[in-house]
Amino acid sequence: MKALLQRVSRASVSVGGEEVGRIGAGLVVLLGVAAGDTEADADYLFQKIINLRIFADAASKFNLSLLNTGGELLLVSQFTLLADSRKGRRPDFTKAAPPEQAAALFEYFVGLARAAGLKVATGRFQAHMLVEIHNDGPVTVMLDSRERKSKL
Repeated sequence: MKALLQRVSRASVSVGGEEVGRIGAGLVVLLGVAAGDTEADADYLFQKIINLRIFADAASKFNLSLLNTGGELLLVSQFTLLADSRKGRRPDFTKAAPPEQAAALFEYFVGLARAAGLKVATGRFQAHMLVEIHNDGPVTVMLDSRERKSKL
């Protein structure tokens, strides 16, 4: 499972001209589910995301997490994070999970965030979305649940 985090001052997502989610200061998380991912991958990434110290303290140092700041989350499913572009000119998406598996893990991830008491907004799974992101910094971080396994 891959997650691209962007620290934002605000963000929103629209589908077909209708706004379906909006947050204030916090994180936009673009979440890609790979074939073979499990709830353990989602658990790992969720804990990493909410505890990652990428928000500035009073001394302008990255010492605060989403939990420390009371920030909000906009979660958007994005299978294109699993693109393999090493060969040819058209990305290969065969490493992405099938839609039914990806939807289930995405909803599991959303459930983790809501159970933690965070303000959560989401996009709409398998829809063409317009995401408006007001980067703060900008601060952008890529996380991959499979990388933890190779570093233990």
